[in-house]
Amino acid sequence: GLGFYAAFMPADKVTIDTLSYREGAKAVRWESEDGMAYEMSDSDRAERGTTVTLHITDEEKEFLDSLRVREVLERYCGYMAVPIYLVDVQDEKLKAEEAEKAAKEAAEKGEAAPAPKAAEPINDTHPLWLKNPRDCTEEEYKDTYRKLFHTFEEPLFWIHLNVDYPFNLKGILYFPRIRKDFGGQEGQIKLFNRQVFVADNIKEIIPEFLLLLRGVLDCPDLPLNVSRSFLQNDGYVRKLSAHITKKVADKLNSLMNTEREKYQTYWDDIHPFVKYGCIRDAKFHEAVKGSILFKTTAGEYLTLAEYRARNEGKTEKKVYYTTDAARQAASVALYTARNIDVVVMDSVIDISFMQHMEQQEDADGLTFARVDADVDGLVDKDAENSELALEPLEKLFRDALGDEQLKVKLQPLADGDLPLMLLEDEQMRRYREMAAMYGDNFKLPERAEVVLNSKCEAIRALAAVKDPELQKLLAKQYFDIARMSTRPLENEELSAFIRQSYQLAARLAEKED
Repeated sequence: GLGFYAAFMPADKVTIDTLSYREGAKAVRWESEDGMAYEMSDSDRAERGTTVTLHITDEEKEFLDSLRVREVLERYCGYMAVPIYLVDVQDEKLKAEEAEKAAKEAAEKGEAAPAPKAAEPINDTHPLWLKNPRDCTEEEYKDTYRKLFHTFEEPLFWIHLNVDYPFNLKGILYFPRIRKDFGGQEGQIKLFNRQVFVADNIKEIIPEFLLLLRGVLDCPDLPLNVSRSFLQNDGYVRKLSAHITKKVADKLNSLMNTEREKYQTYWDDIHPFVKYGCIRDAKFHEAVKGSILFKTTAGEYLTLAEYRARNEGKTEKKVYYTTDAARQAASVALYTARNIDVVVMDSVIDISFMQHMEQQEDADGLTFARVDADVDGLVDKDAENSELALEPLEKLFRDALGDEQLKVKLQPLADGDLPLMLLEDEQMRRYREMAAMYGDNFKLPERAEVVLNSKCEAIRALAAVKDPELQKLLAKQYFDIARMSTRPLENEELSAFIRQSYQLAARLAEKED
């Protein structure tokens, strides 16, 4: 059939010598240069069986290299049910010479000649995924992973698929360590049909979000001689894909419910995959939503329900988060000091995931707010009214920053030592970060709102400064220091801040004189 005629791709002549098992049969030779015209004649073959000889063209001489042939065989036939042996003629001559020499030496000593070494097949005729999971050891799973993907890394955990009804499906899905930014991250799920390798990552069969995983699927009932558009609309394929998704969800829930401590050790590696799956597949999200964890800055892992229960009455249905716990440490500390948990959302998928969570039907008013986007949880509701007036302070900061549209608020914050905070609208900042992520040249403006702490002595002192120029310098300095707690100063901003700091030091020195 078609498979045989592929022999003419690397060869300009193919010869077949064959002898039937039937008694009295005569050996036959078939010879052709193009697969169309051929000649048949008697063959001198004396043993039952068939030899196919390819006369390799000059352009395809790489296939005369046993290493190249081994590479091809291992890739496409590494798990075929029929054993395959690769014999290198030169190696066999050397082995024959060595065996003859060993036999002579044994005869001289009056010993029996050593038995020749039996050839070993290059393929595994009984792969692990066809066995019952109860009969497989942890080390066998790891060895299969290393052999399949030529790696020294170990998988985190795996799912053994063993289905006979309503369709026939065998396989193993491995969870590798998944980098939080997906950078260079490529999964690989090998598709087999009755142990014959078919392809890597056929997206019409494997749910898209599972392509970050590694593994092998053997689907004997899968139609292979059809177009991909057919696969997309085939009911069998859809059921197959849905079943794989369900088994992955079941594994995650099982780990969460029975081995939570171990599951938490996996979470830093697998959370981008889980979040991506939730965004791409509503059924998957519904199945695993109770197993989604949020890591806090204190290193704890909480479900959404646990976060809400622990922070009830303090966060007003908000989840406070940080994208950079080190850089935003000052803002984080304001919340943790009030026993409000702050979760870490520093993966490239997190912006999309938070929006996804906020839009769920059962979200119940859930919103995510970065620690520098909100002060609702930081206001001291029992503070006395301040004698400070907003209007002159608002004018001061607008003049100091040269921004007549600057929003300035005066509120009593729980931390009396904090002069001010810079807040940026959560949605505007998300849009800007998404635009930057996708390389959009359109630059959204950065608009910060200044919240002055009416309880802070530094703000009261600033309001009392009589020298207008010194007051502006101080206001600008306060603003820049607050901005550095949210992001680094860039290029000219940093140079301007250094010049401003020297000017401020000089003015204060003059005051001392």
